[in-house]
Amino acid sequence: MPKVVVLGSNAFAGQDFVDLLLDDPANEVIAVSRRAEKPPFLLRYRDRSDLSRFRFERFDMNDDGSALLAFLDRERPQEIVNFAAQSEVAPSWEHPEQWFETNTVALAKLVNHLRRQGYVERYLHISSPEAYGASFGEVVETTPDNPSTPYAASKAAADMLLEVYRKQYGFPVVTIRSTNTYGARQQLFKIVMRTAIYVRLKQRIQLHGGGVAVKSYIHVRDVSSGELAALRQGAPGERFHLSPDSGIAVRDIVRMICERSGVPFEQATEMVEERPGQDAAYVIDSSLARRRFGWRQEISIEEGLDEVTQWIHRHWEEIIKQPLDYIHLP
Repeated sequence: MPKVVVLGSNAFAGQDFVDLLLDDPANEVIAVSRRAEKPPFLLRYRDRSDLSRFRFERFDMNDDGSALLAFLDRERPQEIVNFAAQSEVAPSWEHPEQWFETNTVALAKLVNHLRRQGYVERYLHISSPEAYGASFGEVVETTPDNPSTPYAASKAAADMLLEVYRKQYGFPVVTIRSTNTYGARQQLFKIVMRTAIYVRLKQRIQLHGGGVAVKSYIHVRDVSSGELAALRQGAPGERFHLSPDSGIAVRDIVRMICERSGVPFEQATEMVEERPGQDAAYVIDSSLARRRFGWRQEISIEEGLDEVTQWIHRHWEEIIKQPLDYIHLP
């Protein structure tokens, strides 16, 4: 039975990946997060009746780094998947040191320890295409990084560090860069979730820069499937993109949600100033994962948005008790 540790399991993508791992009765899964588990309605795996192969442990990579390393040494997992990160772009301008502390420094301590041990056979690192900066034309796995925000710079630095350890010590890292992940249970301040909630609350959705920035929205379960394929089939040093076939402007995503709710787009939105460092386009090529693993997008944007709106309807009484804005946690 492979023992898999998922760091950052409270993350939206992390909790979905945990759930996918539990589909396979051969996996023993240990979820690790810096804070207590989120409410069950925000964790897909909590819908399961059998969690006998699952454990949750609480460690902060910054504050409890030594305890986390000791725990990993006791458990000796064959596979580690790392979702743990400060991941918001705009706030990284205000506290860049915190983004680097988590995304780069804590990671450096982790990988430097693990490379001395013999138990980790596969290490999947969750990176971000933000590291490429504005992505015009064909962006493939070998496209040079050109980060335009502190968040992106911290992720690019982490990827470079891991590659150094792979070259020098054979550290078994495989890297994923996926585009704009969405789906039920996502953070409520994200644009897809916020739009569906604000439409129901009859509040206006702010579209930064008019919402003309092009993103590549992909359902979280499609991302999890690609991540699992990369974990089990990717070779050390490889990087894989996970993205849909084409991009779509933010305003068009918002318009689709408004249409599903029967609310005029113009009535539900307001245009505001663009965020600093916002990339005009966010489209990357994922043909390598498609060739290597036969991976492809299974859930259409229409199906995914329907799932989100239905999930919000089912859990509305719980959702309105949660903060709807981003709250920074150092």
